[in-house]
Amino acid sequence: MIRIIPSEERYTADHGWLKTRHSFSFAEYYDPNHLNFGPLRVFNDDIVQPGKGFGMHPHADMEIISYVIDGVLEHRDSMGNQGLLRAGEIQRMTAGTGIFHSEYNHSQERPVHFLQIWFYPERRGLTPSWEQTSFPREAQHNRLLPVVSGTPRDGALSIHQDVTVYLSQLDAGRSLRHEQEDGRFMYLFLIKGRVKLSSKHTLKAGDTARITDLSRIEIEAEEDAHFMLMDLAPLD
Repeated sequence: MIRIIPSEERYTADHGWLKTRHSFSFAEYYDPNHLNFGPLRVFNDDIVQPGKGFGMHPHADMEIISYVIDGVLEHRDSMGNQGLLRAGEIQRMTAGTGIFHSEYNHSQERPVHFLQIWFYPERRGLTPSWEQTSFPREAQHNRLLPVVSGTPRDGALSIHQDVTVYLSQLDAGRSLRHEQEDGRFMYLFLIKGRVKLSSKHTLKAGDTARITDLSRIEIEAEEDAHFMLMDLAPLD
């Protein structure tokens, strides 16, 4: 089953300093039909204005991924970590027993556009930790590059959940195939471009596909495309 969620059906809020689109219930947005997808709990598409951001706030028992699409995001946390996350870079934070962090637009001139993604951890009470890395655009070119995974592979950041997150930059006219074990889920978010899934479903930028009961999917780029694909174990 492939369920397409068009971009315009996402919950949208404009707070002035922040424009955000939520794929799942979050903060003031609640929809019992959009609580989670397997272990995927939050998928927010955020644009933060220059010099603005999220002040220090707490998290616990969640695996948090940030991926910057455009601009520079500044991170600080209660463990003493701080760093700049630039376009194309990805960060993983294990909130575990508890952590405070802030996220700000480092630039005073241009917005930062990033994805904020939360997964339920495999168990509660983990030791908080943080890491980030970058992957060359060429490494994503016409392939699925694992960037976050519960199983160490190809330099991907580690995560405490049976999940693998892939990124791809796919040229128009090219296609990719992903195969996985029966009973798992797939989640695809199109960052830019236009793709067709299994020769049936067309997605434009901002659209999402929630895929169940399929062990194989083919992704064909009708335009140059940039997308994120997740291979997810169902929750027990």
